[in-house]
Amino acid sequence: TVSQFIWLQQNKPLKESMLRGDEVYTDFCIQCHLENGEGIEGIFPPLSNSDYLLNNIEESIYAIKYGMEGPIKVNGELYDGIMVSQGLDSEEIADVMNYILNSWGNSLNNEIITLEKVNEIEK
Repeated sequence: TVSQFIWLQQNKPLKESMLRGDEVYTDFCIQCHLENGEGIEGIFPPLSNSDYLLNNIEESIYAIKYGMEGPIKVNGELYDGIMVSQGLDSEEIADVMNYILNSWGNSLNNEIITLEKVNEIEK
């Protein structure tokens, strides 16, 4: 229908970013956070239906960009591990964030993480 076509055209950058982000996720993230983003309880936090991820977008971008350590609470459970930076460039970070934020029960209501937003996050 015309409305579906218009939606696809309006959301084309997001869909394309998510496709690229799926590849980044498979190459860099799947080892710890697993295929469906469920993580490993007590060790690697879940990305699926993640309250932390949706409520801490800037911190999540920072974690991918620079790494992260120290305690965080995800879906009521405490995680106190270390995530090392994967050496991704800003476009890869934006793409993988768009993929994660729109997969496995997560939704940003078609909001897109842009290259500019990633570049604003500094150490």
